Amino acid sequence: MKAVLLVSGGMDSLVATALAHREGFELAAMHVNYGQRTWTKELECFRQICDHYGIADRLEVDAMFLSTIGGSSLTDAKIPVGPADLAGTEIPTSYVPFRNANFLSMAVSWSEVIGANRIYIGAVEEDSSGYPDCRKIFYDAFNQVIDLGTRPETRIEIVTPLIAMSKAEIVKKGMELDAPFHFSWSCYKSEGKACGVCDSCARRLRAFASAGMDDPVEYEVRPNYLQ
Repeated sequence: MKAVLLVSGGMDSLVATALAHREGFELAAMHVNYGQRTWTKELECFRQICDHYGIADRLEVDAMFLSTIGGSSLTDAKIPVGPADLAGTEIPTSYVPFRNANFLSMAVSWSEVIGANRIYIGAVEEDSSGYPDCRKIFYDAFNQVIDLGTRPETRIEIVTPLIAMSKAEIVKKGMELDAPFHFSWSCYKSEGKACGVCDSCARRLRAFASAGMDDPVEYEVRPNYLQ
């Protein structure tokens, strides 16, 4: 069985990769550059993760049209990346409109060509930033789209092993699998040291603290988000 991994370079896609590796799949990894602020660092992490797991079959996709479309603080320099709001219920400015649908479409196309049966994505619903394309219902619906839009003999399933986990549970699972967290990047703003104050940094720092683990990534500041 062959699996395509959507590897952003973040901690969630890293742990999803570690799980797929443990399952014994033949692995192929895809990374998308879409004009995000930290694309250079994320691409570096993607390559390091692939090297770590011995993944030779790799696809780096240029999807700069998402940056051209804009509408997100991740892709539009005119929209500032807001500070962390861990209790917020509004969809944050970092949401890239319908991004995961674009990523999945590319992954399905590649999977059908190379004969992969699974697509792993590290989506998290319970403890995400409230992105609508990180919900289980979205992936269930997309699996139906795959069935309707591919060859009759094609059998491809999206797998979301982290979808119901908290970020702290993901950290613990990664530690259990000896995932190289030092090769992952979560910051929305910086590529040198992680800022420590954007929503993604805050959720990551809180997760490591909740799990009683030290995050190996360097930060400009490390606020205590457990308070």
